[in-house]
Amino acid sequence: MARSTHTASGRPRVSRNVELLLAEDVQSLGKRGEIVRVKPGYARNYLLPNGLATMATEANKKAVERHTLKLSQLFEQRMKDMQTRADAIGKYSVTLEANANEEGHLYGSIMGPDISKALKSAGYGVESDHVRLDGPLKELGMYTVKIQLHPEVKTEVKVWVVPAAKK
Repeated sequence: MARSTHTASGRPRVSRNVELLLAEDVQSLGKRGEIVRVKPGYARNYLLPNGLATMATEANKKAVERHTLKLSQLFEQRMKDMQTRADAIGKYSVTLEANANEEGHLYGSIMGPDISKALKSAGYGVESDHVRLDGPLKELGMYTVKIQLHPEVKTEVKVWVVPAAKK
């Protein structure tokens, strides 16, 4: 049933929503920095006292715009740095020694943390969760392993698995 456009006394119904600027993410309302319109009671009794929002004044709106611009510039710079690092990683090849039998089957296996450790020792800050392997490397040979530093920044590195030197 649609809501009437007039009150019981016959006066036109007026929307008295309050415009607020969210200071924190509110699950059913919006994300930090967004301007939202809410009922005055919700603003007065919940959002404002809990520090989840502030009044949407012109000064606050401009401050949020400046802050958003600064964050986007920092994000862009971080992405450029990550892409530069990914390009450098792509030119590098990792050589890992492992014990293997005569057929070339490894006694153990090479996993993401092993590749990450080798890249870290070479000066590339690659965590083990950045290494994308389809499965463990169980044979000697050359492999192309995907590295994902960020969902938008990916590269590949050559991994050589060679037999360990006999003593």
